[in-house]
Amino acid sequence: MSLYRDEGIVLRTQKLGEADRIITLLAKRTGRVRAVGKGVRRTKSRFGARLEPFTHVDLQLYTGRSLDVITQAETLRPYGERLTGDYPRYTAGVAMLETAERFTPEEKEPALRQFLLLVGGLRTLGAKVHDPRLVLDAYLLRSLAVAGYAPSLEECALCGARQDGSASERSRAFAVAAGGVTCQSCRPPGASTPAVQTVALMTALLRGDWPDADVSEGRHRVECSGLVAAYLQWHLEHSIRSLRHVEHV
Repeated sequence: MSLYRDEGIVLRTQKLGEADRIITLLAKRTGRVRAVGKGVRRTKSRFGARLEPFTHVDLQLYTGRSLDVITQAETLRPYGERLTGDYPRYTAGVAMLETAERFTPEEKEPALRQFLLLVGGLRTLGAKVHDPRLVLDAYLLRSLAVAGYAPSLEECALCGARQDGSASERSRAFAVAAGGVTCQSCRPPGASTPAVQTVALMTALLRGDWPDADVSEGRHRVECSGLVAAYLQWHLEHSIRSLRHVEHV
């Protein structure tokens, strides 16, 4: 039996047998881990409530044949407490958790930057300072960047020509499959034509420029969210089911 300790964010849980749960978490050093919480569904469980989604926990586990087993759990930060009573923030948070799991497909593959990004995203979401959809879109764009899929927003994704000046701004296109904005010469069939302000908002969110992002107009936020969702799901080659609930908020 090999014991180890780590801290992580609980991504999701599922029932196992009559009293256990399988806990999926993104750990700081270990990466994505699936572990059994024995007896956590019993009312007298010592740490069942500490192993709920959104919870930042310190854990002791031992390595099992197929699933590790959690032997200790201490809450570090219960991010869910700030989200469960606020539906827009809760649904944005659920989308973050699902995205974090999709970006860590290999179990026990260290993913420190994705872990830190998720912690920062949940902290910002719970602070209730910025619009929850802006926080989510910023998180999604940065997750893409950490994974090596950052969209090109200031240069043509195909030829590298810088997209500045009024003429190029009027002809700017965004092509998901091409990797971001394209110039008129490289514009592929089916590319969208977002407003200049929408691309500027995407750039601000990717950079963490909240003063500019917070003053953006609603129509540009909606267009930005649509582009970010399409771009994310193209690169993941898998839909993020929880985004459907966010879009209806």
